[in-house]
Amino acid sequence: HTVEVDSVKKLADRYNNVVVAKILEVKAHPQADKLRLATVDTGRDKREIVCGADNIRAGQMVPLALPGAVLPSGTKIEAAVIRGVESHGMLCAPDELGLGEDHSGIMILADKAKKGQAFADHLKLDDVVYELDNKSITHRPDLWGHIGLAREVGAFLNTHLTKKYQEVWQEELKPDSAELKLKV
Repeated sequence: HTVEVDSVKKLADRYNNVVVAKILEVKAHPQADKLRLATVDTGRDKREIVCGADNIRAGQMVPLALPGAVLPSGTKIEAAVIRGVESHGMLCAPDELGLGEDHSGIMILADKAKKGQAFADHLKLDDVVYELDNKSITHRPDLWGHIGLAREVGAFLNTHLTKKYQEVWQEELKPDSAELKLKV
């Protein structure tokens, strides 16, 4: 293993303190015409959320950012009093979660979503991004291509290349697999 690992980012960390919640009830806000109150079940407790979106209905599964969450945009979620009503989190639109540009309403999840489940688990988001610094690139031609780097990553993760990569690697090693043509 030659390359330096500059950083390791778990993509699921973008959604810490964001869970799947079930909307139990939606009613008008007593102090504001354009706001609504949603009572949600987080799987651990029931809480009231002040929401400005008009697409929410009882029975829907939605992403809920709990107090303490920091959304991909950098927005920090805290409990707040909005027009005299305490709100304990925020129902999220796709753009607030970094999942597109749609801000027309709250993201409605499939009925099979499980209340209380971490939102990252709902998305099956278990990817890890490794930022590598290949300072050896000038004197290590085996690290010039993606297969060489895949072997390098396999070395520090203590894994092996898949069979497909092994076949490609062997094909590249054959001397007759490519012609070298020089133009003078």
